[in-house]
Amino acid sequence: MTERFISEEIKPVPAALELSSRPGEPALPRRFLWDGDEVTISLVHRTWKTTSACTHGSGERYVRRHWYEIETEDGIRMILYFDRKPASSRQTRKRWWLFSIDED
Repeated sequence: MTERFISEEIKPVPAALELSSRPGEPALPRRFLWDGDEVTISLVHRTWKTTSACTHGSGERYVRRHWYEIETEDGIRMILYFDRKPASSRQTRKRWWLFSIDED
């Protein structure tokens, strides 16, 4: 399998959000729009988080992204992430991203 880097915003389908049982985690969209198509998640293979240091010097670490390796109902593996702190104020609504797709 070859991983293809995508880095494009996805739009969650609001009616298909699945609330997490773990506090502080975003609601995973079981369906989302990408590249003009509606994509349905059939399986979550794994999840993880990335953190970074506090910028105020306290030594604390903050979760910056929640990552999901998923499989679609079409059998395509993708890596998605939720950005807790967008890069700029213009991108505050852009929280969900398609990072990559595994190609056969």
